[in-house]
Parts: sequence; C-alpha cells; structure tokens
Amino acid sequence: MDRLRTLRTFICVAEHASFAEAGRRLNMSPTTVTRTIAALEASLGVQLLMRTTRSVRLTEEGALFLERCRAGVAEIDAAVDIVQGGQSTPRGTLTVTAPVMFGRLHVLPVVVELLQLYPNLQVRLLLLDRVVRLVEEGIDIAIRIADLPDSSLHMLRVGQVQRVLSASPDYLAARGRPMSQSDLRHHDLIRVEDEVGPHRGWGPDDARRSGNPARLSVNNVDAAVSAAVAGLGVVRTLSYQIADHVAAGRLERLLTDDAAPALPISLLFQSGRKNHPNVRAFIEAAKRHLQGISL
Repeated sequence: MDRLRTLRTFICVAEHASFAEAGRRLNMSPTTVTRTIAALEASLGVQLLMRTTRSVRLTEEGALFLERCRAGVAEIDAAVDIVQGGQSTPRGTLTVTAPVMFGRLHVLPVVVELLQLYPNLQVRLLLLDRVVRLVEEGIDIAIRIADLPDSSLHMLRVGQVQRVLSASPDYLAARGRPMSQSDLRHHDLIRVEDEVGPHRGWGPDDARRSGNPARLSVNNVDAAVSAAVAGLGVVRTLSYQIADHVAAGRLERLLTDDAAPALPISLLFQSGRKNHPNVRAFIEAAKRHLQGISL
C-alpha cells in the first residue's frame, strides 16, 4: 500500500504542478511530499519532475510514467470496488469531457442529476471542442460525436446527430431557397474556423467546391448560429446545435434530402473503469438522458 500511496502522491503533484497543493489535498506536509517523490525517482533511477522556484513540470519520462500510473491506479480502484461487491455509492471526483455546446445542452443535465442523487460525489465537467486523451489527461468519461476508430477504450453508443444546413426565414425570403448543393455558390456562407473536422463547419475545401468562399468566418459555433439567425447567410452545423432555433422558427433546415450520414454520440471510458461506481452511475444517468437522441 505504501507504493500505491507513493503513486497517488506523484499523480497529485503532476496534476496540480505543485508539491504544496498536493500536500494540502493529500493531508501531507510539503516536506513529506518532496521526500516521497525524491524516493520514487531514486528507486526508478530517472527524474520525473523538473523543479524550479516557480514551477513544477513533468519530464518526458515523467509524462510517460504518469500515463501508466493513472491507468494502473484506476485498475486497482476498480478491482477494489468489484471485490467489495461493486455496489459502492459514488463518491470522490468524476471527470467528464464533452464538446462545448453539446455538453451545455445535454451533458450538464446528467451531471445535475448525479450531484442531486449522490452528495459525496464531485464532478469536473470539461467542455472542450478538442479531442482529449483520456488516460493522459485524467478523464474518466468522454462524450464524442464522430465515427470512432477501434481502440483499447470501451465505447457505448447513446444517440446520433447529423450535419445540416440552415438559414433564417428572412434570409431565404430575400435570397431564395437553395434546391441543390450547386445553388450554394449563389449564397452567403458562414464558416466556423476552428471546427475543421470532416463533419463540421465549412472547411476550405467545402468552400472551394461550392464555388463560393465563406463571407463570414468565426471561431465559435454559437456565434455562427447567431449570425445565421440574424440573416447573414447559410450555416452548416450539427443538428443538435440548431434544434432549438428550428423548433422556434428562427432557422429552417435546407437540402434535407442531401443529408450527410448520421454521426454517433458515444461515451468513451477505459474498459477497466466500467464497474467503478462513479463511472457506472454516469453511464446509467446518461442512458436515461441521451439514449435514442436523434436530432
């Protein structure tokens, strides 16, 4: 157990980039934390952390070791829960990541339910429009909207969305409704610059194929949708991102017969974590909220 405590200490120091903060969180003195890490490095024969008077950062070896430590400690925690009956009440910290808008609209309600049900549970909800590596960044569950390659991670599909085109009724009244993809060359396009994946935004190749470069480019999907609602042009988004505006009549979907293939909404987590009480509770709540979403 001393080795396990040492590894947890190293993980805490690495995650918070601070010996003092790790000591506060682990109820250890900074001196004890420092000695623990020094002993760990001595036993391994490598330096894991670079220390200066102002910062603590991982060495290359430290980053690789941190990845393995997180995975190993997670497996040990899961094994303990299974041996104890696998029915432990969720407690401690659960870290979840999701795309910004989807997280705000559809994942936050899951988190609210969990916090109401389990008073000893804390949740870190990281809303990020970038791909996060679960093990390296200490993520328990990631929500992804994409066709995912095979990996060692466990994947559970809970819904689907589509890539869609839309514009405001006022814009369509003034400029006409495009009836085919080729008609888009006669329309103003709104592009989301930082969403350059194959299923999102107007990428540079899309603009060239349409014969019409984007008239407005923004780096945030909320701003792009707001611009479309204001009548500035045609925007391409994922269906959930405009669902409320379509329901309220502020936007109209276009070229629905040419809809792109559906994209799965999936939960990703390390297979060894599936039976951890925190992960299991999130999965069950997510199924209730997200299962069957098709927007």
